[in-house]
Amino acid sequence: MTTQEKIVPVGVSARHIHLSEQHISILFGEGFQLTEWKPLSQPGQYAAGETVEVIGPKGSFPKVRILGPARKRTQLEVSRTDAFSIGVNPPVRESGDIAGSAGVTLRGPAGEVVLEEGVIVAARHIHLHTSDAEAWSIVDKQKLSVRFAGERGVVFENVVARVSPEYALDMHIDTDEANAAGIKNGDQAVIIA
Repeated sequence: MTTQEKIVPVGVSARHIHLSEQHISILFGEGFQLTEWKPLSQPGQYAAGETVEVIGPKGSFPKVRILGPARKRTQLEVSRTDAFSIGVNPPVRESGDIAGSAGVTLRGPAGEVVLEEGVIVAARHIHLHTSDAEAWSIVDKQKLSVRFAGERGVVFENVVARVSPEYALDMHIDTDEANAAGIKNGDQAVIIA
C-alpha cells in the first residue's frame, strides 16, 4: 500500500453493549466471565456468547450482543433507528463519552441494571495503527472525509481518526449509515481529506 492509497476496510457496527465488571456480576451472577463467541476486527476484542435485554420507555431489544472484554463503564451503542424504536434520544458521541447521555434498563439472567446514562449513537470513526497514521499524515482525533464508491456512492464527513499502536486499520459505521449507502462488511472506503 502506498501513501497515496488511503484505502480502509469497513465494518458495519450493529447495536451492541460493552459492560463493566460490576454490571456483568449483577446481570449474570458474581464471578461470571464472558465467553468468546467470535473475534472482532480490533485485536483482543470479541463478540461474547452472552446477550442482555435492553428496555427503553417505548420498547425493548431482547438479545443485544455483549462485546468483550469488560470495560470500565457500561456503554450501549445503537443506531438512530434503534433509538427511536425503544424511545430514547442518545447523542452522537465518540466511544467512552457517555456523560449526560440517554439511559435504559438492562436485564440479564441474574438481575437488572438501571443505566442513568450510557446510551450513544457512536460517531463514525476509523481505527488506525500508528504506522498507517504516520504514513498518511493523520493524527489522533483528526476529522476526515471518506468516500464510498458504488451504486449509492456517498462521502461521509467528520469521520474521527482514532490512532493507536493497538489498533488494526478499520472504519466503523452504524447500520443506518450502511443501509443508506448500500455498504456491507468488508467494503472499502477511501480517505479523501
